Amino acid sequence: MGIDGEKLRDIGFIGTGIMGKSMAGHLIDAGFTLHLFNRTPDKAADLIARGAIWHPDVASLAGVCDAVITIVGYPVDVRQVYLGETGLIANARPGAILIDMTTSNPSLARLIADTARPRGIHTLDAPVSGGDTGARDGTLAIMVGGEAETFHRAMPLFAALGKMVRLLGGAGAGQHAKMVNQIVIAGTIMGVAEGMAYARRCGLDAEAVLEVIGTGAAGGAQLRAQAPKMLGGDFAPGFYIHHFLKDMGIALEEAQAMGLELPSLALSKSRYEELAALGYGSDGTQALLRLYEDDPGV
Repeated sequence: MGIDGEKLRDIGFIGTGIMGKSMAGHLIDAGFTLHLFNRTPDKAADLIARGAIWHPDVASLAGVCDAVITIVGYPVDVRQVYLGETGLIANARPGAILIDMTTSNPSLARLIADTARPRGIHTLDAPVSGGDTGARDGTLAIMVGGEAETFHRAMPLFAALGKMVRLLGGAGAGQHAKMVNQIVIAGTIMGVAEGMAYARRCGLDAEAVLEVIGTGAAGGAQLRAQAPKMLGGDFAPGFYIHHFLKDMGIALEEAQAMGLELPSLALSKSRYEELAALGYGSDGTQALLRLYEDDPGV
């Protein structure tokens, strides 16, 4: 007997990195029984101390959960977790919901849905925006692709993780929406970095300029979040550059397939590639300012 129509209780979570750890914690706080797997067990220690149940592999976790959330690094990781004999789809219970919150390829989201459907397993692609702060505060924006009935069943999980949750279409629609998000962010962060570099180079008090322009038309989430970090030399990752490069690559591939040119995105990607080549791929995206400094190592 499947679990369709039953209340979701046992929730699997795979990927307890910068964002996943906070997100998993919110599910514990919301009263769900949390089951964990992570390639690095040490990163799950705090959650296990809070009552989460550790599993040694994906298959054993999948078999006991009403729903499983994944947020891993790259599409290749998504494939490994979902597909194959030891993956989620092969081992999940009929009626279970599998929710991938990784930023990944829309085509892979559709493949996962098509593979899961004949087994009576439901899927959603639900990438998020808001970074480590949104994950920590439970205020993520969640972009969802999949069937409406599955989306509504999963809403108690999404409600524990974010403030804005929208179903945007069928399988793959969530990933396409996340590409829109990343396209906008890529150009915006480049503009913030160049604005801060200009302010410094012409001798203005950059903090004072930031205070003024933040109340005008230039104000926005990226200016508020990234500019103070840039000016303070805080390049710690809220979102890794190497993950952002992955996202921009997916967006450019999808755009090319649709015959759409995105020159701003291509330029932003090239600038981040320069930064990664200097050894800063594990910095946060605000580290783009380094390229505009006299010494990018500062």
